[in-house]
Amino acid sequence: MITHRMIAGLALALCAPAQTYHEPYRPQVHFSPKQNWTNDPNGLVYFEGEYHLFFQYNPFGDKWGHMSWGHAVSTDLLHWTELPVALPEGNGVMIFTGSVVIDRTNTSGFCTGGRPCMVAIYTGHQPSLQTQNIAYSNDRGRTWAKYAKNPVLNLNMADFRDPNVLWSEASKRWVMAVSLPNEHKVAFYGSPDLKRWDRLSEFGPAGATGGQWECPDLVELPVDGDPKNTRWVLKIGLNPGGLQGGSGEQYFVGRFDGSRFINDNPAGLTLWDDYGKDCYCGLTFNNAPKPTLLGWMSNWQYADQLPTHPWRGQMTIPREVSLETFAEGIRLVQKPVSLDALREPRVLAGAPLKGRSFWIEASFNPGRASQSGWKIYGANGAYTTIGYDGRRKELFVDRTHSGEAGLIKDFPARTTAPLTITGPLMLQILVDGNSLEVFADQGRIVFTDLIFAGDPTRLNFFSDGDSSAGLLSADVWPLKSIW
Repeated sequence: MITHRMIAGLALALCAPAQTYHEPYRPQVHFSPKQNWTNDPNGLVYFEGEYHLFFQYNPFGDKWGHMSWGHAVSTDLLHWTELPVALPEGNGVMIFTGSVVIDRTNTSGFCTGGRPCMVAIYTGHQPSLQTQNIAYSNDRGRTWAKYAKNPVLNLNMADFRDPNVLWSEASKRWVMAVSLPNEHKVAFYGSPDLKRWDRLSEFGPAGATGGQWECPDLVELPVDGDPKNTRWVLKIGLNPGGLQGGSGEQYFVGRFDGSRFINDNPAGLTLWDDYGKDCYCGLTFNNAPKPTLLGWMSNWQYADQLPTHPWRGQMTIPREVSLETFAEGIRLVQKPVSLDALREPRVLAGAPLKGRSFWIEASFNPGRASQSGWKIYGANGAYTTIGYDGRRKELFVDRTHSGEAGLIKDFPARTTAPLTITGPLMLQILVDGNSLEVFADQGRIVFTDLIFAGDPTRLNFFSDGDSSAGLLSADVWPLKSIW
């Protein structure tokens, strides 16, 4: 006999939301907040066995607003535990992007008990005014106190933001790289204690200047694996004016003496660190065992329109970064952190795919084909193409047939990177729910693109125009969920 209680229970089951962290399009190997809006990563730092990811966060909804610092921690850069909001907006001041350092010798005077403490340096945003402020924590980032005498740096400017702070061994002081967005410059400041800051120098304009400069990141990296031969990378976000439209990221390779950054390349040369549309405000972890970068996986052109719920926004996979010498010069190389711990047994290429997340290693010979590569199919005939165009000598990702988000203005796109090859092409591809990351040419070329084609169902090789193109190898590993 069917009772009213049974009917009510069935109704509740039918109306119940999808299981948290397993909703449609939810990434399973990338960090996303349990709910609400996120954009830039902030304060990336490693301390006492934990990687800390702070992030721009709206505690009250899935659109931009009420900017605060969300917080998550990980011991392996794969599995994340979301913690309570670290730095909430207050007194009319939003908490914009910034960084966190480990004050080991208590230069700030904030540390207690003879132990290192964490100090956050962030932009406080008010209408028509942005300033640099600090906060500190003595319990491994679980609770924070804002400095009573904030701001610590105020130029009385509406656009002056995103401080990136590190300890300079060369000058034995803290150094801040902070953006002057409309001037297309990065200003450098020095401080003995994180409270008093003196102007050191400026860099820019240089490279691409078609939009505001944001989210500077300054890091020293080995060249060709030699720790005795290093260069500094100054990475800068650009919005709008990115390579593929909307948000984008460029970088400069040079030398930094603790006061000034000197570009190794001509000022007119633009180097892009990602050829997709959806990697922005990438920052490296302070104090990490290996130089590791993490970015926001979206684009300001359409970030608030994406069809996800109850969250909106996610991070890229963490990437180990270094510099390598190519024919054209020293260039940034990115490789995803090891996913071995998430790998399920390998499946045959061409076999039906079951799941949401996959790691693919594939090589093929483009031969004389006009185009060749891979099509990743999802639901209802939607697909994304990753291929090589032999006529144009470029690698491309085409998401113009990638599903639901195709109706959003500026979302459909064919993103490209120049690449001349004389032999087989090796690709590493991470597919995760609504996203795609492609690594090619030893990690010199990276694409980060959102897609909304539904869970992958199959992977097909294709070639157009010549039978000399052919598949050489393809390995596909389903990936376990991090949640």
